[in-house]
Amino acid sequence: MALPRLKRILLKLSGEVLMGNQPFGIDPEFVAEMAKEVKQARDTGLEICLVIGGGNIFRGMAGAAKGMDRAQADYMGMLATVMNALAMQNALEQLGVHTRVQSAIQMDAVCEPVIRRRAERHLEKNRVVIFAAGVGSPYFTTDSGAALRAAEMKCDALFKGTSVDGVYSADPKTDADAVRYDTIDYDTVLANNLKVMDASAVALCRDNAIPIVVFSIREKGNLAQVLSGSGIRTIVQGARQNSQGTREGA
Repeated sequence: MALPRLKRILLKLSGEVLMGNQPFGIDPEFVAEMAKEVKQARDTGLEICLVIGGGNIFRGMAGAAKGMDRAQADYMGMLATVMNALAMQNALEQLGVHTRVQSAIQMDAVCEPVIRRRAERHLEKNRVVIFAAGVGSPYFTTDSGAALRAAEMKCDALFKGTSVDGVYSADPKTDADAVRYDTIDYDTVLANNLKVMDASAVALCRDNAIPIVVFSIREKGNLAQVLSGSGIRTIVQGARQNSQGTREGA
């Protein structure tokens, strides 16, 4: 199933993909490869917003599970997303792509605050806008931050680049019978607790009719293929749009 014509998208990258083959942190070479893919997408005429998770540096829920105060741990996770945003900004600008980082936690020395009208102006000037620090509040993931910014910026779709190539009926790493969906509707994702994004993010996309496209960002060139409609991915959208969809085996 093809997506409608896209003018503006939000690309959500898992923080873990910035590790490359390292066990922790940021792999500059892998970030540079990601930047090339973002540039290639922008060069097609797309307006691109970016949100990057912080799991390669610190994950708030993991910290809370080990006894940290949840709010404090989440704030630390937000700072990790700012570090990733600055790394991606550097990689993009080395390729000649003008970029602005906007943070939900104000830190004027390194980036702008989130101001929607300013972000709109940046996009009109062909700049990539990277939104950092989630929603600026604890107890919300960067998935929720991505969904919020996608709605706020009136994006045509939210592309989630992760380590798996779509949405499965079960964890394909542990269940050999897991089925990868070609298309699926929001309510099924929520009812079956499928691990696409957290429930609040999926509900926000549903309520604003923003399709979610889940694909593997680890495969070189896959973003361009998915944008062209030829790559392997899962599209999450309304049941009416999915009525002609099919499922593909893992």
